[in-house]
Amino acid sequence: MTLNALAAALPKAELHLHIEGSLEPELMFELARRNRIDIPFASVEDVRAAYNFSNLQSFLDIYYQGMGVLQTEQDFYDLTSAYLKRAQMDNVRHVEIFFDPQGHTDRGIAFETVIGGICRALKDGEADFGISSRLIMCFLRHLSEAAAFETLAEAAPFLDHIAGVGLDSSEIGHPPSKFQRVFDKAREMGLKTVAHAGEEGPPEYIWEALDLLKVERIDHGNAALGDTRLVARLAKEKIALTMCPLSNLKLCVLEDVARHPLKELMQAGLTVTVNSDDPSYFGGYVNANYEAIIDPLELGREDIIQLAKNSVNASFLDAAAKAQLICEIDKTARQFI
Repeated sequence: MTLNALAAALPKAELHLHIEGSLEPELMFELARRNRIDIPFASVEDVRAAYNFSNLQSFLDIYYQGMGVLQTEQDFYDLTSAYLKRAQMDNVRHVEIFFDPQGHTDRGIAFETVIGGICRALKDGEADFGISSRLIMCFLRHLSEAAAFETLAEAAPFLDHIAGVGLDSSEIGHPPSKFQRVFDKAREMGLKTVAHAGEEGPPEYIWEALDLLKVERIDHGNAALGDTRLVARLAKEKIALTMCPLSNLKLCVLEDVARHPLKELMQAGLTVTVNSDDPSYFGGYVNANYEAIIDPLELGREDIIQLAKNSVNASFLDAAAKAQLICEIDKTARQFI
């Protein structure tokens, strides 16, 4: 059996998935019709043709445009349910989903509408597909600290449904330090913390995320490889990196998947995971991301198994749930000896 087949069969967690970035063109058109919204595309093919990005900002421009079709709680339910159905096909057993409430509240959609639809779908997804989940609320870093505080206040009545906070959107010019006080407040409220850092930004942004935001995971973290002290710290403190190979390729963070730092970071002792980021825009869900790197990075059987285990160990699941999934990974792996 092939290494691609092994990667596809292994139970796994996905820890870096923007739910708005799973909006497939077909669903975008369906929701636009349902909500009587004009979109600047004539067909599904036109939408896919527009997914030709030169950098992070060129992606974000169309990403925020696509959000406009999401209007009702049922829209957010349908969006999340569609992702979970697709994740099940990749043997994803646990997901930790990002959502961007400011991208919706700033256009007049109530916070309750957004989280109501997402959480209802996550509950049904566990019942229907056996996929457990955690929800992570992200602050849009191109907006102000004050706006982030407003969003945190809006989230207060829904903390039973939110596991943590994150930081995403345009990285360059918006360092983690901009949101230190917001993250301090979020931790006081009992929320876990993660942050995008070192995707297009420098290693210094990763240092800030660790020292100022006190994050438990780094999302992306590609730039870490350029700082030996940082690599050593991430390995020592077991800070996981939620890496997204196809995203990096599509956004021109790297020119060739063969140059992705994932394997070198693994060899340096870091806890690295494979994720899809915004799969409808970047051309592949989690298994496609595994497939994209296996040959170019010369990954072996044990590397693939370790990546699957890393995804579980880096999650916010409790110890018992982690142990159960690790056992399932080992059981599946034995079938591929």
